[in-house]
Formats: sequence, structure tokens, C-alpha cells
Amino acid sequence: MNLGVSAEQRELRESVRRFLAERAPLSRVRELMDTADAMDIGVWRQAADQLGLQGIAIGEEYGGAGFSLAEQAIVLEELGGALYTGPYLASAVLAATAVGASEDEGARRDLLPGIASGQTIATLAFTEDDGSWASESVRLAAAKNGHGWRLDGHKSFVLDGHGADLILAVAVTDADSSGPAALSLFAVDGTAAGLRRRVLPTLDQTRRLARCEFSDVPARLIGSPGAGRAVLEHTLDVAAIALAAEQLGGAQRALDMAVGYAKVRQQFGRAIGSFQSIKHRCADLLLEVESLRSAVGYAAAAVAEGSGEVPVLASLVKAYASEVYARVAAENIQIHGGIGFTWEHDAHLYLKRAKASELFLGDGSYHRERLATRIGL
Repeated sequence: MNLGVSAEQRELRESVRRFLAERAPLSRVRELMDTADAMDIGVWRQAADQLGLQGIAIGEEYGGAGFSLAEQAIVLEELGGALYTGPYLASAVLAATAVGASEDEGARRDLLPGIASGQTIATLAFTEDDGSWASESVRLAAAKNGHGWRLDGHKSFVLDGHGADLILAVAVTDADSSGPAALSLFAVDGTAAGLRRRVLPTLDQTRRLARCEFSDVPARLIGSPGAGRAVLEHTLDVAAIALAAEQLGGAQRALDMAVGYAKVRQQFGRAIGSFQSIKHRCADLLLEVESLRSAVGYAAAAVAEGSGEVPVLASLVKAYASEVYARVAAENIQIHGGIGFTWEHDAHLYLKRAKASELFLGDGSYHRERLATRIGL
């Protein structure tokens, strides 16, 4: 497995970092937090047109760049560090992975080019009111109606679902009562009759979650009926590693903020970073962030090479990333002291994103239990 960083990957990182610094600084993030969509459509389209970020991990035959999660993880790390508010994780990761993992070539050719170009904003609707990421919790019902399918039920906590042009919904289709429910993947147009959406109140104001209600909504089956479980499991594994890369970026930025402040804040005639207690705190945080970097890099490379380790690595890295990011973000506030608790300082934005990301796709307890099951404990 190749874990080295190529010159091309370094150039990608610098390009994304410059783009975000110029077009999506934290001052702009604060402005977007108060808007309905929490995104700048102009920046979203520039990211696609100038850098091709939305299609970086989509095959060239579908309008993408043909790279892998190893490169996309670099993009996600930079987006996480900038607290980017656009629907990248929802569209370029969750939705694109789900469509790409299906056996439906027609759907791939119809849907992936729009996602890759940024013209289509897509998302995956999976969780319901209990917030569980276990496939057994799906209750949204799909029924055959003539030559098509109809959906009835609802989905909650749908990432960027309030304004998505395309919703990929996981629903229950007819199943043998002696086994688990058969899950299928459906594509729903964001303007479909019977679909109602509303934004949910959330801790992290840089990201939007929605509740989607389906009332006899027409839907397109992706793949064959009952074949959605394997697609879903793969998608959630890839997305967990992708989110961990984003969490790594946030943790690194919070650590940089803490170290930078410790170098300039003076107490008793010297920088607080010269005191042993602060110095040791920062050193411990650096060790955790660098350990997370190694874990994310290995997991992303495993996905790129199609390794059988991916299901185990996904839970391992997501659990660790959630804990590291939350700890670094909280310590950043502590090192800043009183100013770190103020609304005007950016430290609290990273803590909120850390806590929200900890729960999204399953928290540490969920993934440790999932990991134990997968390795046969």
C-alpha cells in the first residue's frame, strides 16, 4: 500500500488551501451561518469549474477526475480546517459513493456527471427519528406502482437535504419475513410532488440537517430491488473515513490556533506557551493529531486500493477521529482562556463542528461496538 505523498497531492492541498483562504475565510463562514442555506453557490460552482473538487473521486467516464479517496481525503481535510459550509460531504461523498457503488450503469451515467460538475447537489437520506445509523432502523417504505415506485415515510438528519436537487433515499422493499428487511436505494427529484422538507435546529450552525417527509413520492429505483444493503454498507464505510479526514483538518486547525495563541499571550512577563503545563498540553494534542493523520491516510489508501480491511478501518478511524477532534477543540478553548468562550472568537465554531461530527455517521460507542462485531468479538 502506497502511503507516500506525491508532488501532485501536495500541489492539490496547496491549491485547495489557497482557494478556501481567498473565497471562504472564517469571516465569510460567519456570514453564511445566518443564511437559510449556509452556502455560497458562487464558491461551490468555482470549486467545480476551477478545481474540479466535486468530481475528484468520480470516474473520468462519468465526468470526474478519476482519482480516489486518497486525493479526496486531502480535499476534505482542507475543507474541515476551513469549516467550509457547502454540501461537499453530502454530494461528492455520500451521494456520489452510493451511486458509484450500485450496479446500475444507467443511473451512474445519468446522475454522476451532474454531481461531478457541481450542477447537481445531491445527498443520502438514511437515518430516521431515532438517529440510528444501523441498517435495521430503516422504516421508509417503498411500493411498486405500475411501472414505477412510490415512497411513504420520512427521513431525519439528512445532511444538506433542505436544498438538494437529488435525494438518494434508502427504503424498505418487500422482504422474506424470516430474514432482515430488504433495503433498496431510490433517487428522488428535489422538486417531486409529495416531498416536504424543513431545516432542523442544530448545534453546528455551519452545517444544515433536514427532515424529509415522503407522501406517495415518485422515485427511481437504483439497481435491483433488495440490493441496497451492500451498497449502503460500503457507502457508510467510505463516508466514515471521509468524515474522519474532515475531522482531522478541523483538529489540526484548532491545534494551530492553540499553539499560535500560546506563543503570543503574555502572563507574568512571558508567553504562556513557555509554561510547562501549556507546553505539555500542546505536545499531547500534537501527538494525537499526528496519530489521527496516520490512521486517516492508511484508511483512505485502503479504500483506494480496494482492501478488505476497509470495513474494520472505517469504524476504527471514525471512533478515533471523533474523540481527537472533540478533545483538541475543547483544549483550544481552554488554552485561550476567557476569550475562547466568547461568541466573537472562532474557537467555539470548531468545538460545535467537532461535537456534531462526532454523532454524524455514528459516535465512538457505536463504532467500537460495530468494530467488535466485525472482527468477531
